[in-house]
Amino acid sequence: MTVETADTAPGWRRTLDTGSPWVSLAARLGLGAMWLFYSLPKLTTADVDEADVRRFQILPGSMVNTFAHTQPFLELALGILVIVGLGTRLVALLSGVVLLVYIGGIISLGARGIHISCGCGGSGGTVSAGQTRYTLDVLRDIGYLIPAVWLVWRPKSKFSADQLLLPEPAPATPVPTPRRPAAKGPASRR
Repeated sequence: MTVETADTAPGWRRTLDTGSPWVSLAARLGLGAMWLFYSLPKLTTADVDEADVRRFQILPGSMVNTFAHTQPFLELALGILVIVGLGTRLVALLSGVVLLVYIGGIISLGARGIHISCGCGGSGGTVSAGQTRYTLDVLRDIGYLIPAVWLVWRPKSKFSADQLLLPEPAPATPVPTPRRPAAKGPASRR
């Protein structure tokens, strides 16, 4: 029985295993910075955000106000939690779900022939048909989705609250499997 350890793993896997905590740290900081960048301006411009959400024409009118006032706090919480590294896999999963909802919303704008600026990172508004940036907006959000997916796959990272609160247990020492004695055949009975 052969036990594969970090030292005996193939080169690419050893590199991935030893480098992934640093890649995950970069993914955490990048994803968190994105959430903070988009949430902080919305905290002080609730009326503008409400108008942006209303222009999407997706939610019923009674939900627009609630969503517009809740969205920046959700994004802020996701940003802080992922930067701190608390519940990294869950926060990354929630980030991915929110980003997929945003991507779906942007795609629906083009499909329904609505011409607006999405309001992401600034004020949105009605624009002429040739001035929409839906493809770029979707590609941007897919780019933000990449670190979220990485963190769902590899949530362990350097300098995280998860690492402090839930330290990794020492690896178990593999127990060798005892060998069975060779079976005695007719030739060995003489």
